[in-house]
Amino acid sequence: MKVLFIGGTGTISAAISRRLLEAGHDLTLLNRGNRNGVLPAGVKELKCDITNEDNAAARLKDQSFDVVADFIAYTPEHLERDYRLFRGRTGQFIFISTAAAYQKPLSDHRVSEATPLANPYWQYARDKIAGEDFLREKYREEAFPITIVRPSHTYDERAVPLGVHGRNGSWQVLKRIIDGKPVIIHGDGTSLWTMTHASDFARAFTGLMGNIHAIGEAVQITSDESVTWNQVYEVIARALGKPLRSAHVSSAFLAQTGAEYDFLGHLIGDKANSVVFDNAKIKRLVPGWNAVIRMDQGITNTVENILAHAELQTVDPEFDAWCDRVISARDRAIGEARGG
Repeated sequence: MKVLFIGGTGTISAAISRRLLEAGHDLTLLNRGNRNGVLPAGVKELKCDITNEDNAAARLKDQSFDVVADFIAYTPEHLERDYRLFRGRTGQFIFISTAAAYQKPLSDHRVSEATPLANPYWQYARDKIAGEDFLREKYREEAFPITIVRPSHTYDERAVPLGVHGRNGSWQVLKRIIDGKPVIIHGDGTSLWTMTHASDFARAFTGLMGNIHAIGEAVQITSDESVTWNQVYEVIARALGKPLRSAHVSSAFLAQTGAEYDFLGHLIGDKANSVVFDNAKIKRLVPGWNAVIRMDQGITNTVENILAHAELQTVDPEFDAWCDRVISARDRAIGEARGG
């Protein structure tokens, strides 16, 4: 297949890129060239700022592709631009939406593609919903060959999946565990969540590419494994060889700590909800696919990789100080409630 990825170096897209190249496909990444160090060997690169539509159109010239996938489309405006650039020039356009688009609060913890889309807590999710709506309209009215993919919490070897973290990734939480400091777990840590390793996601995603049965469809791709947040953090601590000091803090409280970290969207609009994904559809579209990397195995491998690579250990002193303030406020409130 001749494939164009817009983006292609992120958590999800890098794993897919590697898998396509291993299978011998013709893959081009359209990006600004800012992350050349993570490009897999054999990939073609088209250096271009997709936000400059005229320049992108000129660089693409008369090229056509079997599959185009945009990994950095976040708003309807991005997809309107993609539609103008690629209508009549691709056999399949894949939009990476999000499982955060599903209704919040959920009326049923079992989530499938039939679950309504509505998220009043997170603008990111609402923009993805609007993007899906635009593409469906173009599919219905003009047969623009779309496939919508909804990932949930996908991770790779570069960062562990967490509920509460800062802007610099996961390292500061790991460092707090290593240093014997308490780490914040939202709620009481017993809500159910699903982690999906990027390599598992990539196998399902590539099975949708060029798949006639996927045209016009929305498909979620996640592991079948449901775990609690307490279990996630316990696995991380075990991989570090350190005891876990949990500091459980209400998700509603975290959501009101200010705009410094958008926990209204990330928690109330997403990770604080218990979800169990029904993956029957992706398994029907890609026969034989199953997620095979268990959460504890995947996270343990990721922790080991982070410890072995100093460049993945980005400190975040602002987040560290924020955690200390929140935990201190929680402890004071507990003491006052006890009359201490």
